[in-house]
Amino acid sequence: MRAAFSMFVGLTVLAAFAFCVRAEEGKEVTLKGEVTCAKCDLKKADSCQTVIKVEKDGKDVIYWFEKPDHKKFHKQVCTEAKKATVKGTVTEKDGKKYVKVSKLDWAD
Repeated sequence: MRAAFSMFVGLTVLAAFAFCVRAEEGKEVTLKGEVTCAKCDLKKADSCQTVIKVEKDGKDVIYWFEKPDHKKFHKQVCTEAKKATVKGTVTEKDGKKYVKVSKLDWAD
């Protein structure tokens, strides 16, 4: 009985930790950088994809726009990168960072 209780407590703590990590990943962030095309400009994709390139700790970090956001903003940046500020929710899938855009402000 004691072993079963210990296992239950351990699994509960592990589940709570996993939930906290997921909650952190899904919070809204502000990204400032260049919105551009991953294929035409960055040569990092086989088809056109809208991304924002952000400098973080001296390195470029690429955030890929979620599919509906890609379609919404891509015409403006396919042939020319534009500076912008993006607010949205960031997730990570298959080693890539994705942003679900809630607001995009183009720099003047």
